[in-house]
Amino acid sequence: MQVASEKLVSIDYTLTDEQGNVLDTSNGRDPLSYVHGAGQIIPGLERALEGTSPGESLQVTVAPQDAYGVRDPNLVQAVPRDQFPEDAMPQVGQSFPVETDGGTLVVTVANVDEKTVVIDANHPLAGHELNFDVTVTDVRDAPAEQE
Repeated sequence: MQVASEKLVSIDYTLTDEQGNVLDTSNGRDPLSYVHGAGQIIPGLERALEGTSPGESLQVTVAPQDAYGVRDPNLVQAVPRDQFPEDAMPQVGQSFPVETDGGTLVVTVANVDEKTVVIDANHPLAGHELNFDVTVTDVRDAPAEQE
Protein backbone atom coordinates (compact mmCIF):
# COMPACT_ATOMS: atom_id res chain seq x y z
CA MET A 1 0.00 0.00 0.00
CA GLN A 2 1.28 3.49 -0.85
CA VAL A 3 1.19 6.70 1.16
CA ALA A 4 -1.95 8.58 0.13
CA SER A 5 -4.64 10.78 1.61
CA GLU A 6 -6.44 9.32 4.64
CA LYS A 7 -3.85 6.57 5.18
CA LEU A 8 -2.26 6.03 8.58
CA VAL A 9 1.47 6.34 7.91
CA SER A 10 4.34 5.46 10.24
CA ILE A 11 7.86 6.77 9.65
CA ASP A 12 11.26 6.57 11.25
CA TYR A 13 13.06 9.88 10.80
CA THR A 14 16.00 12.05 11.73
CA LEU A 15 15.68 15.81 11.39
CA THR A 16 18.81 17.94 10.99
CA ASP A 17 19.41 21.64 10.46
CA GLU A 18 21.53 23.34 7.78
CA GLN A 19 24.73 22.51 9.69
CA GLY A 20 23.84 18.83 10.14
CA ASN A 21 22.94 19.14 13.83
CA VAL A 22 20.30 16.59 14.86
CA LEU A 23 17.18 18.46 15.99
CA ASP A 24 14.86 15.49 16.46
CA THR A 25 14.79 11.78 15.73
CA SER A 26 12.59 8.77 16.25
CA ASN A 27 15.73 6.69 16.86
CA GLY A 28 15.18 4.73 20.06
CA ARG A 29 11.44 5.48 20.03
CA ASP A 30 8.39 4.19 18.23
CA PRO A 31 7.95 5.46 14.67
CA LEU A 32 5.97 8.67 14.21
CA SER A 33 2.43 7.91 13.03
CA TYR A 34 0.15 10.44 11.33
CA VAL A 35 -2.88 10.55 9.03
CA HIS A 36 -1.69 11.60 5.60
CA GLY A 37 -3.46 14.67 4.27
CA ALA A 38 -4.73 15.78 7.69
CA GLY A 39 -2.09 18.48 8.20
CA GLN A 40 -0.42 16.66 11.09
CA ILE A 41 3.13 17.06 9.74
CA ILE A 42 4.78 19.90 7.84
CA PRO A 43 3.54 20.29 4.27
CA GLY A 44 6.91 19.84 2.53
CA LEU A 45 7.55 16.49 4.19
CA GLU A 46 3.99 15.32 3.61
CA ARG A 47 4.26 16.07 -0.15
CA ALA A 48 7.59 14.25 -0.38
CA LEU A 49 6.12 11.12 1.23
CA GLU A 50 3.12 10.97 -1.15
CA GLY A 51 3.22 7.73 -3.17
CA THR A 52 5.99 6.03 -1.17
CA SER A 53 5.65 2.51 0.24
CA PRO A 54 6.77 0.74 3.41
CA GLY A 55 10.52 0.09 3.34
CA GLU A 56 11.28 3.11 1.15
CA SER A 57 13.82 5.60 2.45
CA LEU A 58 14.33 9.13 1.24
CA GLN A 59 16.20 12.30 2.06
CA VAL A 60 14.07 15.43 1.96
CA THR A 61 15.12 19.06 2.24
CA VAL A 62 12.19 21.30 3.18
CA ALA A 63 12.33 25.06 2.61
CA PRO A 64 11.11 27.33 5.43
CA GLN A 65 7.89 28.27 3.61
CA ASP A 66 6.99 24.53 3.42
CA ALA A 67 7.93 23.90 7.05
CA TYR A 68 7.40 26.37 9.90
CA GLY A 69 7.36 29.49 7.75
CA VAL A 70 9.76 32.36 7.29
CA ARG A 71 10.66 34.44 10.33
CA ASP A 72 8.29 37.36 10.86
CA PRO A 73 9.99 40.30 12.60
CA ASN A 74 6.54 41.57 13.62
CA LEU A 75 6.28 38.58 15.97
CA VAL A 76 9.22 39.84 18.04
CA GLN A 77 8.29 42.41 20.70
CA ALA A 78 9.88 44.16 23.64
CA VAL A 79 7.53 44.00 26.62
CA PRO A 80 8.05 46.24 29.67
CA ARG A 81 9.47 44.18 32.53
CA ASP A 82 6.73 45.47 34.84
CA GLN A 83 4.14 43.60 32.73
CA PHE A 84 5.43 40.37 34.30
CA PRO A 85 4.57 39.29 37.84
CA GLU A 86 7.09 40.53 40.41
CA ASP A 87 8.18 36.99 41.27
CA ALA A 88 8.60 35.99 37.59
CA MET A 89 12.17 35.55 36.47
CA PRO A 90 12.02 35.30 32.66
CA GLN A 91 15.13 33.73 31.17
CA VAL A 92 16.39 33.59 27.60
CA GLY A 93 15.08 30.42 25.92
CA GLN A 94 12.11 30.05 28.27
CA SER A 95 8.77 29.46 26.51
CA PHE A 96 5.32 30.21 27.87
CA PRO A 97 1.74 30.62 26.60
CA VAL A 98 0.25 34.07 26.04
CA GLU A 99 -3.45 34.75 25.56
CA THR A 100 -4.18 36.91 22.50
CA ASP A 101 -7.31 37.97 20.65
CA GLY A 102 -6.59 35.11 18.24
CA GLY A 103 -6.17 32.50 20.97
CA THR A 104 -3.22 31.07 22.87
CA LEU A 105 0.23 31.69 21.42
CA VAL A 106 3.48 30.19 22.68
CA VAL A 107 6.30 32.73 22.88
CA THR A 108 9.99 32.34 23.66
CA VAL A 109 12.07 34.81 25.65
CA ALA A 110 14.76 36.16 23.30
CA ASN A 111 16.40 38.74 25.58
CA VAL A 112 16.01 40.16 29.09
CA ASP A 113 17.31 43.33 30.71
CA GLU A 114 16.20 45.41 33.72
CA LYS A 115 13.48 47.25 31.79
CA THR A 116 12.31 44.90 29.02
CA VAL A 117 11.73 41.30 28.07
CA VAL A 118 11.97 40.59 24.35
CA ILE A 119 9.56 37.83 23.33
CA ASP A 120 9.47 35.99 20.01
CA ALA A 121 6.26 34.32 18.78
CA ASN A 122 7.94 32.76 15.72
CA HIS A 123 8.23 28.97 15.81
CA PRO A 124 11.80 28.12 16.88
CA LEU A 125 12.39 26.47 13.48
CA ALA A 126 10.86 29.31 11.43
CA GLY A 127 13.25 30.51 8.75
CA HIS A 128 15.27 27.30 8.76
CA GLU A 129 15.73 24.79 5.97
CA LEU A 130 15.06 21.34 7.43
CA ASN A 131 16.64 18.06 6.33
CA PHE A 132 14.88 14.77 6.93
CA ASP A 133 16.18 11.23 6.55
CA VAL A 134 12.95 9.23 6.48
CA THR A 135 12.02 5.57 6.19
CA VAL A 136 8.37 4.62 5.73
CA THR A 137 7.70 1.76 8.13
CA ASP A 138 3.96 1.20 7.66
CA VAL A 139 0.99 2.38 5.59
CA ARG A 140 -2.56 1.24 6.28
CA ASP A 141 -6.11 2.50 6.17
CA ALA A 142 -6.75 5.04 8.91
CA PRO A 143 -9.32 3.93 11.44
CA ALA A 144 -12.76 5.48 10.93
CA GLU A 145 -13.50 8.37 13.26
CA GLN A 146 -15.74 7.39 16.13
CA GLU A 147 -18.81 9.50 16.65
